[in-house]
Amino acid sequence: MSNHLYTWCDAQFTSATDPSLWNQLCFAPESAPRAKRQALYTPEEKRRRDATPWTLVQGILAPLQFLVFLISLGLVARYLATGEGLWLATASVVLKTALLYTIMITGSIWERVVFGRYLFAPAFFWEDVFSMLVIALHTAYLAAIIGHIGGAQQQMLLVLAAYAAYAINAAQFLLKLRAARLQDEAMAPAAVTSVERAS
Repeated sequence: MSNHLYTWCDAQFTSATDPSLWNQLCFAPESAPRAKRQALYTPEEKRRRDATPWTLVQGILAPLQFLVFLISLGLVARYLATGEGLWLATASVVLKTALLYTIMITGSIWERVVFGRYLFAPAFFWEDVFSMLVIALHTAYLAAIIGHIGGAQQQMLLVLAAYAAYAINAAQFLLKLRAARLQDEAMAPAAVTSVERAS
């Protein structure tokens, strides 16, 4: 009886360690399904994105604002380091802020056309949330120079905080731009296949 019991236990242990069993149960790493990354745009949203002229507007304003940001950052740093060029630094920040307001307004229109809402579409929710902080800091600077709140150096330090927030926000949008490009590349073969099947 003990021999039969040993044989039965050995058979159960062998079957339990059989890789094919675990593969069938989907416990093996190679058989585990990979979670699909949620697409940034649905096909209909992508169609609207490509069709609207507001996409081109954003494509022009975004790099223009970034160029002004780099120039303004240099002027602000020059003033903080040497005490010279306050007027130029101030004018550059006002121009940068005007561009920020413009791109936020046109961006809201773009978001409405593509996603059906002016702000906080799920695909760009956290980018929009952080954009509110960027706008608040830039607006605080304008309020400071108009209301003569604090000295020039304190105002320029506020600008640095606003620019740091803007840089983070710009990085967020650059990552989304890269995600959109990767999605377009992934969807292209599928579109070609669909055309070939239809023909």
